[in-house]
Amino acid sequence: MRVVRHLARCRERLPSTVLTLGNFDGVHRGHQAILETAVRRAAEQGARPAVLTFEPHPIAVLVPDRAPPIIQSLHDRLTTIRERGIDTVVLQRFTRVFAAMEPEAFVRDFLLRHIELRHVVVGYNVNFGRDRAGTSETLRTLGAQLGFGVDVVGPVVADGEEVSSTRLREAIREGDMPRARGLLGRPYAFRGRVVAGDRRGRTLGFPTANLHLKPGLLIPPDGVYAVVADVDGAERSGVLNVGIRPTFGGRRRTIEAHLLDWDGDLYGRWLVVRIVERLRGEMTFAGPDALRAAIADDVARARRVLASRPA
Repeated sequence: MRVVRHLARCRERLPSTVLTLGNFDGVHRGHQAILETAVRRAAEQGARPAVLTFEPHPIAVLVPDRAPPIIQSLHDRLTTIRERGIDTVVLQRFTRVFAAMEPEAFVRDFLLRHIELRHVVVGYNVNFGRDRAGTSETLRTLGAQLGFGVDVVGPVVADGEEVSSTRLREAIREGDMPRARGLLGRPYAFRGRVVAGDRRGRTLGFPTANLHLKPGLLIPPDGVYAVVADVDGAERSGVLNVGIRPTFGGRRRTIEAHLLDWDGDLYGRWLVVRIVERLRGEMTFAGPDALRAAIADDVARARRVLASRPA
């Protein structure tokens, strides 16, 4: 997949393109429907499917105090978009100047100047341009004038509720991982680098990988989770602990994964962790022995949960 940073810096127009645009944070089922439509349209028209997405999140620029935590790191967002069959991603830096562009100017003077636009695919609630005045109807009107087609996708409903990034964030914040899976079409996942910790887990008989995540990433509430992690291309079952470890008077939040039946060295490596189910909230125990017994119970329950999880 080709990644173009800042469309205006392209030396040549992107040829014969079916374009979709949006933030695509999480690449949930609604986003997937848009991407799949773009890929299908591109195949029908002998064109290339492309995504125009933004970095940082527009709300972080326009209303910083209301900026939501990100559901995926940029790396993971691009990886997931690529997996949906997209040929090109334009990673557009979002600024206040960019946001002030009138909707028609955005299409005429920005998109069409740099892209040979055959077709545009957007979600039903798309907004773009100054004061978010541009809508799907704006695109349809301009497409009829300027010679490109428009598909409007959605809303998409999963398990009886409309799919959106807002609802997905809500599910993750509440630790409702089955609901998050329903909205995503896959378990909620994040990628972290294994860094040195205090090795307390090893002294308890349950060594853990201490994960460092991208700042600003959305993390489920403190507690214990059944997870699977990718290690060297293989899937490993595990238990994830999120919290401050109050039994030992902790103050700093940590994210630690104990991989079942694993005794290898993970320091410095990247782990992709997929969260399947929340097992319990964080608790304070009387001491190391009580904590050790609780972790053993967590491991046994995680084995049962992961053995029966959906394929």
